[in-house]
This record gives sequence, C-alpha cells and structure tokens, in this order.
Amino acid sequence: MRFRHTCLALALTLAAGAPINAAEPVACDLLIVGGNESGVAAAIQAARLGVPHVILVNDIEWLGGQFSAEGVGCLDEWTMYRGKRVNFPRSGLFLEIVSEIRKRNATKYGVTNPGNAWCGTETIEPAMAAKLFADLIAPYEKPKDAATGRISYLRPWEPVRVRTEKNAIVAVEFVAPNDPKQTLVVTPKLTIDCSDWGDVIRLSGAKFSAGPDLKKRFGEPGAPEGPLNDDRNEMNPLSWCVVLREAGKDSTITKPDGYDPRSFASLDTTPPFVDWDGIDGPYSKAGWCVYTHRRLVDRRHNGFAAGTEATFLNWPVQDYPLYGFPKAVADALEATEVGASKKNLVEMTPAQRQIVFADAKRHALGMLYHLQTKVHDRVRDYPESFRYMRLTDEFGTPDRLPPKPYVREGLRLEALYMLRETDIRAADRNPRWAKSMVPDGVFGFQFNIDFHPTRRKFLDGGNTGPWQFVHTANRNWHTDTDRGMLPLRSLVPIEVDGLLGSSKNIGVTSLVSAALRVHGQMVLCGQATGTVAAVCLKESKQPREVARDWKCVREVQRLLVRPPLGAPGVLLWPYHDLGTDDQHFEAVNHLAVRGIWPGDAESLDFRPHDAVSKKELVAIMGRVSGLVVVPNDKLLYRPVDVAGPANWKSLSDGLTALGLTPPPGLAKDGTQPLQRFELARILWAAVRGLPERLPDLKNYLQSGNDADGDGIPDLEDPLPFTKSGGP
Repeated sequence: MRFRHTCLALALTLAAGAPINAAEPVACDLLIVGGNESGVAAAIQAARLGVPHVILVNDIEWLGGQFSAEGVGCLDEWTMYRGKRVNFPRSGLFLEIVSEIRKRNATKYGVTNPGNAWCGTETIEPAMAAKLFADLIAPYEKPKDAATGRISYLRPWEPVRVRTEKNAIVAVEFVAPNDPKQTLVVTPKLTIDCSDWGDVIRLSGAKFSAGPDLKKRFGEPGAPEGPLNDDRNEMNPLSWCVVLREAGKDSTITKPDGYDPRSFASLDTTPPFVDWDGIDGPYSKAGWCVYTHRRLVDRRHNGFAAGTEATFLNWPVQDYPLYGFPKAVADALEATEVGASKKNLVEMTPAQRQIVFADAKRHALGMLYHLQTKVHDRVRDYPESFRYMRLTDEFGTPDRLPPKPYVREGLRLEALYMLRETDIRAADRNPRWAKSMVPDGVFGFQFNIDFHPTRRKFLDGGNTGPWQFVHTANRNWHTDTDRGMLPLRSLVPIEVDGLLGSSKNIGVTSLVSAALRVHGQMVLCGQATGTVAAVCLKESKQPREVARDWKCVREVQRLLVRPPLGAPGVLLWPYHDLGTDDQHFEAVNHLAVRGIWPGDAESLDFRPHDAVSKKELVAIMGRVSGLVVVPNDKLLYRPVDVAGPANWKSLSDGLTALGLTPPPGLAKDGTQPLQRFELARILWAAVRGLPERLPDLKNYLQSGNDADGDGIPDLEDPLPFTKSGGP
C-alpha cells in the first residue's frame, strides 16, 4: 500500500481546488467519517482487530445515527419466515447492541421491551441510545495526548476538502460547522466514508451515483426507462422524526408557518390511537395506528409511573420528498447559487441542505399540529391523545427535534460490484435464497425494497401552497426480496485508493438501497468495513487488492464469523435457525459461502439435528473435490462413492477417499447416524486449511476481464467463478 503523509499543509493541493488551511495535520491509521451506527461499528471492529490509531470524526455530538440522533428508536428488523413477519436473525455487533438495549431497558423499567410498538419488538429512547453508543467506544477511546487507547473521537467537524496523491486519499480537511475558520486536517492511511451524504467519496473524485438508475444501466425490472428530467433527483425521502412524551396537560404546539390542513388529509381517516397492549406481537392488525406504530414506552399497559409514556412519529404523511421543492425552498436555494434547487441533495453544500432540512422540520411539526388539533377534535379525548404529549427535551436542540433527519437514501459508491434488483428480487413474499449468493459475502440480509413516498403533488397548482405525498408504482412498500449477502466488492471504489464506502454509501443500485438501510444492516455494514480496513492495513494492501486476493477475502470472512474478544460472530449465509453461539456457527457459514454446502433451496433453516441423507452426503463430498485442492488430487472433480447409509463410517470413508484425515472416532463408532451439525464441524475441520480451486486471478476485477468465461465481465458478475468451480 503506497501511502504518503505530509506535514506541509500549506503545500497541499486538494481535489476541491483550494489549499488546506494551515492547521497542523493529525496522522492516523484509519479515518472514519461519520458517527452513525455504521461509523461506530467500524471503529469498534477496527480497534478490536488491533488497528493502532482510529480517528472517528462526527459532525454532531451524538453517536448512533438511526438509533439516537435520527430519532428512530423502534428498530426495523422484520423479515418473512414461514409465512409470518418475524425479526431477522441478529448477529455480530448488532446482537451486542440489542442485548445492551434490553439490559438498559430492564434496568430503567424492569422489562426489556417497554414499547409494545406495532412495527418492532425492540425500542430505545434517543438519549439512552446516544449514551449506549458513547459507552460502546469508551473502552477503546484514546484521551487527548494519551499513549493508550485506539479510537480518537473528534467532533463536531464537517468534511470540506479531500486531497489525493497517486489516486489515493492522503488528507481530509474538516471545518467546524459554526466556525469555518476552525479547521482540522487528518492524514490517514485509509479512510471509511460513513457520512450521511457520502461527502468524502464525492470530494475525493471517486465515482458515485445519486437518484434513480435507468433500466438500461443494470437491467432492473423496477428501474425507469428514462429519460430523466427533474426526477433524476428522486430518492427515498428523508423524515424528521418527532419524539413525544406524556405531559398530562394540553401541549399543543404553536401552528407552524405555512400549515395547511389539506397537506395532512390522510390523517383524517386514519386511527390516531387504538388501545393495544402488543400481546399479539408486532404487525397485528389490531394494533395499527399512528400512536402505537413506533411507541417507545407503553407505561399504561406496563404499569409504569405517570409521565414515562413516550412515542415517536414516522408516518408517510411526514415524509419529505427530495426534489420538486416548494417555491419558498426553491427560491432560498437559488439565492445561494443559481441552479441549486435542481441539485441532488448529496451534491448540495451543508448550508443548502439546511434550507431543505428546515422545511422538512416545518412539515413534520405540521403533522404533529394536525394530530393535536383537527384529529383530536374529530376523535375527542382518548387515553394517549397527541394533544397531551409534548416534544421531548432530551435532544438539547432549540426546536426539540432530533439533530438529524432520518436518512433513507443518499450517495451510492460506484464499486467493484453494484448489487442490483435482479440479484435479490423474490418471486413472492416468502423469501428464499437470493439468485446471487455471492462468494465474498460480508453479512446476510433481507428486507423488502421499501420506498416511502418519493414525490409530492401541489394542491393549488405550480409549486406553491400545500402539497401531499405521492407513492409511485415502482417505488413503494412491497417489492419482495430473497435473503442475500452484501459482497465485499460493494464496499470498494472502482477507482480511488485509500477509501472504503460504508453506511448507505456503498455499491448498490437505488432500488437495492431501499432494502439495505435499516438498523441492523447498517451496524453490520460498518463492522464489515472495519474488518476490511483492518486486513488492508495489516497486509499493506489497498482495498482493491484485498478484494482480488482470495486469501484476504477469506480472512475478512473469518474475522467476521469469529471476531476477537469472544464477541458474537456475523451471520454471512442468512440461515434463520443458526445462532451465533452454536458450535457449528463458524463451520456452516464458511462451508456455505465457499459453495461446499450452500443452503437447501426448500428451506431457510440449517436444521442442525436432522440426519444427513446419502444423496446429500455424496453431493457435498463431490463439491469438496471440485472446490478444494485436496492432497494428491490432480482432478478438477472426483465423484465420491458412499457405500451404505450416511453415517459416521461413510463420512470417514469419504474423507479418506479424498485424501483427508477423518477424526478417529468416526470409524470406531461407524454406525452412529450422521447429523447435519456433525458433518459441518467435521468437514470444515478437514478442509479449512486447504487452498481453493480458483481461476487465473491475474486480471480479476480488471475492466473487461471475465474470470469464469461465462460472457459476463467480472465487474458485472455477482458470481465471478461459477464456471471455473471457484468459491
């Protein structure tokens, strides 16, 4: 890895065209920009893996992103399993975070799940979440000028310039949000961009996209044909969440500027409250209403003290589309720069974004005012009336709103592989394994392609007056997806070195971004990126080199599946019944991603205690000979015969036939039936140290190269080794 550091700040020529201010540069091994859930996870994982010095830079005080600063305290986790909505299997740092949420709720309320929310089993109040994330990095934090510690947490700073030398990032300049004269210059060996809008990626000159992808680019059935006009900036909208606490008295807010009841007419036929205790579980038809949708603390049904009740609003009517702005917003943007109102939000300056954010806040407060007035007048007093709920004061902001909007979609890195709709789209609402179960997967996921309303309709014509949200045919709630994995390649820029994308700034299409954005996914994305960074730094390789080196790819997967310090591993192949504390967890994940024992097409479960059939054993052993270079084996594929039933002896004979050494107990007690978890552990122990059969990787991931000769170039091929018998 060719990195160069310099202390001559005045001599630096930046990608933005201006010199870095004469602040003394701060050197580090790894720079992480953005303190959301991905940024914190990346920092913790890198520190645990021994990266000597990590600098985590945030633009606000609070850490935790969706969990805290964005106010989304009811965790989105659902997946479909056996025809019902359930939580997606938790693993890695996300499992640690959920366990800590439950512990802190139990300490405060005596129950682990105080919210009884309609769309999630786990809830956490914003300030508690911010404290939790601060506590997560505290054991690794490096006090100023101290010799110990691995993470330096610096805030508040916004990135404004990036310098590259020989196509690699060597310096990032930040300014204080409220005082541009104050600057910070960091000279890292490697940078991870976890910022809300991908500012480091954009400023570095790395390729990126924002807004819809045309169908001709990736062949996605849900993508627009084009040509695009103003809708080139159409993205999943942001929302300004509204967190409320029980007040016990009329707490109606002042009518927001520009409030018009027609904007919120959909609330006039929606139940604001139902008396629901959550006992029948999330997504019960009996529990659907504005209030219980994201309830944080259900004090009445839990018997808590008066004043502890809390909820927050995240409802379609408060979503804020990101193009076709109201006239007042468009005029304010144009006053800063001609054409600013036609820019994509990710390309706006921080000051321009604040203009958009201010109107999004007004819109969200308009929804609250409507609930407290017109809706209340319609339904009269009810047990948890919005009229008697006040805006929380825990954020410490003048308007009592979260310091950040809920970000659903932003910049998308142009990566070595762009995960697309055709890779994960399902035939129906019962997920199976995705069409592209990638060999370099860094975590498993499944969530519908879930767009909130992306457009607005002005009710009085033009772009003045009240507006209502519009949901389009191809951008709505329910495009079904299968269970898949994010490729390591999707974290790596196609061009710029010294850089990794993370959080929502990763190599996916706009459609896939709507399925890869919720709490747990973003934590695991950060953990994966922190792992890739640690391997890059240890091996002195650029991210692109690591993506091409399959020993490094497998090392990344090993460190994810078995992290240091006894932490729970990351689920790569997303079996539903595979727990991180199962003894076969490591073996099952590795055998699956290598293609030796992928998931059964008919089930999302591994079924560890089921007996292995003879047919299944023959197929698995045959794949071993085709995918792993076994001792004294010059054949690409050698069929393995299994005499008699699939038991311990037949497994022993099969391993011996391949030139592998079976455990002695197999032959001595050969009549024992062979269970799936036993086969996984024994087989992985036998092959884990053996090399894989791979095609010629000399030009792998180079433009135009086709490693497996299937007519699909590597950069467009989710399964780049399928014809060559690779992983």
